[in-house]
Amino acid sequence: MARIEKDFLGEMEIEDGAYYGVQSKRAAQNFMVTGASIPGELIHALGMVKQAATKANMSLGYLNKDKGQAIIKAAEEVAAGEFDDEVILDPIQGGAGTSINMNVNEIIANRALEILGYKKGDYERVHPNTDVNMAQSTNDVIPTAVRIATLRKVDGLVEAATMVSERLAEKKEEFDDILKMGRTQLQDAVPIRLGQEFGAYQKAVDRFLKRIAGIRSDLTEINLGATAIGTGLNADPKYIELALNDLRKSTGLNLKSIDNLVDGTQNTDIFVEVSGRLKTFASSLSKIANDLRLLDSGPTAGLNEINLPAVQPGSSIMPGKVNPVIPEMVNQASFQVLGNDQTITLASEAGQLELNVMMPVIVFNLLQSIKVLTNANQIFAEKCIKNITVNKERCSGFVEHSVGIVTALNPHIGYAKACEVAKKSLREDRSVKEIILDENIMDEEKLAEVLNPIEMTEPGIAGKKLLPKEA
Repeated sequence: MARIEKDFLGEMEIEDGAYYGVQSKRAAQNFMVTGASIPGELIHALGMVKQAATKANMSLGYLNKDKGQAIIKAAEEVAAGEFDDEVILDPIQGGAGTSINMNVNEIIANRALEILGYKKGDYERVHPNTDVNMAQSTNDVIPTAVRIATLRKVDGLVEAATMVSERLAEKKEEFDDILKMGRTQLQDAVPIRLGQEFGAYQKAVDRFLKRIAGIRSDLTEINLGATAIGTGLNADPKYIELALNDLRKSTGLNLKSIDNLVDGTQNTDIFVEVSGRLKTFASSLSKIANDLRLLDSGPTAGLNEINLPAVQPGSSIMPGKVNPVIPEMVNQASFQVLGNDQTITLASEAGQLELNVMMPVIVFNLLQSIKVLTNANQIFAEKCIKNITVNKERCSGFVEHSVGIVTALNPHIGYAKACEVAKKSLREDRSVKEIILDENIMDEEKLAEVLNPIEMTEPGIAGKKLLPKEA
């Protein structure tokens, strides 16, 4: 069974049970690009916006009670996720999001008709544009919904990133007395405590948490009421305040009207800034993942200073092989976010005059980046960082036999002499300490003081408190 719907381009058959309408079906046929779905967070945010707009229009007397209440009920159901499957569009589409807006308008109109006891498609009674989209435009509804969806989605990412920070903090404390060789350019440098390395990783994550908190205020500025280009055409001056107040209640967000509605309609730089902070975080996460893979490498022919938890067999041909698959996943998730950021940047730059028509690809990539980072952080925290262990003997062995500790001798024997000792250590496969003592360059007591690797990782009082009691 099918019903016939029409728009100004003509008639089209719509499946009788469908809540979407003719404009949605046209768009679905036009834009078959990614095969992906519209993010649920955006659909739900649109439901909230439609609900707030309808309440405002009812309060101002533009919608009668019965019709308004039916639209509000339908919008609430959209916001609750009950009609996600009825949004049949591809995320990448022309029209600045008009197709998404109309898909939701048609769902709400047809559901409202059903609530009122009428047949779907009877738009003379409840119309997707005239009634559901009253005092609105795609150009203020979509940017508003994107901001709401982003704010709500970011909360999950903050929670996941906090988990990573907490796990790193735990390892910082657990490994604080583990001495190992630090490395620069993959060559021996000077000693460092493993806890110090994990503490540095934690700092990088914490910086992201501060950065994302700092951008939330800008995201709460919405342009609802701007209508087509920011001039507020077709919207009652009281409408903005009424709709905004209701939207604050339904979302729990401290939303406010942007001080320049034209700016809020034209420009999408806020999304570039959010994406940039996600990109920065992804870059830091990938670096941490790279370090963990290196420190775990081996087990016999690599660094093997730490052990990443084994979560699955690593090879289809090599028995017993275990790979660092969780850090590898983090790397790839980070690459996806970096690519998304480039797309968002190009799309924002492509805005022209009073509107950025590339909004669909901006929101698709932005929400995907947040989702990918959220999931990757949760997995990273619980399936990797939480259960990392250390190979103490391996770490101390590298320290004992590394020429890197010769750097500490520079102030005492001079750079040139220290170079000679380093070369001889490598050439003769003897420790720095052995050569210094054999050649009477420094007495044993002084050498022990200078080459105390713990003291080298934190000179002064802070380092001395870590010295063994017998020292």
